[in-house]
Amino acid sequence: MSKVKIENLLDAGVHFGHLKRKWHPNMAPYIFMEKNNIHIIDLNKTAAKIEESAAAMKQIAKSGKKILFVATKKQAKKIIEEKAKSVNMPYVTERWTGGMLTNFATVRKSIKKMSQIDRMATDGTFETMSKRERLMISRQRAKLERDFGSISDLTRLPSALFIIDIKKEHISVAEAKKLNIPTFAMVDTNSNPQEVDFVIPSNDDASNSIEVILDYITSAIAEGLEERKSEKDNPKQAKKEAVKAEEPAESKAVEAPKAEKVEAKAEAKKAPVKKEVAKKPAAKKTEAKKEAAPKKAATKKAAKKSDADDLKKIEGIGPKIAEVLTAAGIGTYAELSKAKPKAITEILVAASSRYKMHDPATWPKQAKLAADGKWDELKKLQDELDGGKKK
Repeated sequence: MSKVKIENLLDAGVHFGHLKRKWHPNMAPYIFMEKNNIHIIDLNKTAAKIEESAAAMKQIAKSGKKILFVATKKQAKKIIEEKAKSVNMPYVTERWTGGMLTNFATVRKSIKKMSQIDRMATDGTFETMSKRERLMISRQRAKLERDFGSISDLTRLPSALFIIDIKKEHISVAEAKKLNIPTFAMVDTNSNPQEVDFVIPSNDDASNSIEVILDYITSAIAEGLEERKSEKDNPKQAKKEAVKAEEPAESKAVEAPKAEKVEAKAEAKKAPVKKEVAKKPAAKKTEAKKEAAPKKAATKKAAKKSDADDLKKIEGIGPKIAEVLTAAGIGTYAELSKAKPKAITEILVAASSRYKMHDPATWPKQAKLAADGKWDELKKLQDELDGGKKK
């Protein structure tokens, strides 16, 4: 992944914020100075945040998930369309239809309506209609294409959103929050950075600024997709590389205790043995045992955490829901496959009332396939679902 150059950001005008009177106080950590009553963004922090966001989005793309790009402002439309198409990702540039995420099943019906109209044009149904009917259907098709054409390939909820200007796109931010979908965004000095998960403090009004940041983001996504492709083509080589990466850490971990034992033995030989001292440290031994007990418990907990599966691979489970389930003792695919949907719902509602809208009916079935390693069957099942619910 290419490192972000501050000179490029400076040339594109990424550092220009809004007027001082329009600022949001939560943006204070990202503001470098004020000049001519305009806030100047700290480009060192911008560069760090771009790299952080790019790394996270690369991993999402590598796992085969979709990222939805959102920008309806005039200066960002064409850039978003170009960049999203270059990495084969869905995008929204015309209008954010209310409920595009929270009412995704209905949106999918509208997309299906488009394909039905296309079928009517080819199978001769149009010829049996009057001129007025054909005109009305053609207009309907054009409207659907404008609103949903760019997300026609989105068969399930996206795994992340990349937003330009969260103040303008506040509805998309709110919907992503409700569904616990991670949000990445270009945030200017007039917006609240706490609304999104990954903040890129930058000028979200200039087309040059938008283009230079999207260049870094889409190149990282392209790298993730390329790595995914190479892993699919050469799975054995990918495994070998993963093992090699782990080996040094393991060997060091093994060597460390050995060295400690040798040192301990050497010290024991040097130390003089006294009969009087032998009786005294009985209390010390009990104290040592007491100290060792919580350490053992901590190591057991750590072992349990490391054994946990990535529940986010189950359609309908986001990062926060995964945390809730793991905290409730459902941290693996096997445990989730045995859980009843009603019990899962009770756990979620106990954590937060906003989880009422989630339907875990298909989660145990998905978890069973994941536990058995039947990933192809799981993918096929997930393609038939809409956000974890049956169509």
